[in-house]
Amino acid sequence: MENSFNGSPNRREFIKTGGKAGLAAGLSLTILPALAKGYHKKEGAGFEESIPFHQQPLAYDYKALEPHIDAATMELHYTKHAAAYAKNLNDACGAEHVDTQATKLEDLLAGISKFTPKMRNNAGGHYNHELFWKSMAPNPQGKPSGKLLTAIEKEFTSFDAFKTKLSDAAKARFGSGFAWLVLNADKKLVVGSTPNQDNPLMDVSELKGFPVLGLDVWEHAYYLKYHNLRADYVTAWFNVVNWDYIGQRYESAL
Repeated sequence: MENSFNGSPNRREFIKTGGKAGLAAGLSLTILPALAKGYHKKEGAGFEESIPFHQQPLAYDYKALEPHIDAATMELHYTKHAAAYAKNLNDACGAEHVDTQATKLEDLLAGISKFTPKMRNNAGGHYNHELFWKSMAPNPQGKPSGKLLTAIEKEFTSFDAFKTKLSDAAKARFGSGFAWLVLNADKKLVVGSTPNQDNPLMDVSELKGFPVLGLDVWEHAYYLKYHNLRADYVTAWFNVVNWDYIGQRYESAL
């Protein structure tokens, strides 16, 4: 379903001016520091990723995921919502004396109960969005391969059954949140969801483990195009999943 607001002059002007301002703010915060330092080799695996505290550049244009994810949503989502999480996270780290040069974001999330709600919301929001951007790509392969596909078929009987289970978790999440594919402590894949900007790395989360894949079901991720039809957005989103990247994440955590 096409967004009925696409022809609005006011909306076009808002995207033009607001998007540029938001992008400038996001870039000024953080984009330059060491893009490569978030990755290090793990013996016997591809890579192990540590999400930096600062917003990173997108690997594709805002329009690259169309028609499944529209350019207007991508621009606002990245330059406004995600940029704000990155800024507010760094503000919270300053206020709570967290050394972002010596601390891994993943370790901070593991002890998030010790911090303020501002830290919890924005640390989670930043981590979740940085993972979300990398989890999508223009014209990706339609399904995983290798060890990830084998594990999915083992745990969920088939890839289609897995898609149904993740879709159901995304659609059933009341209000805002994320649906997840998680590698748990027993090295088994499980599907679940978390509210707001919580994630499975947090000590406060009922769903715990390594987040292999996260699907954003906040309304700001889809409302411009899909309005209140979250199910349509979830169905469309599977067309842009970067299974190569997700497969690398999975193998890195084994």
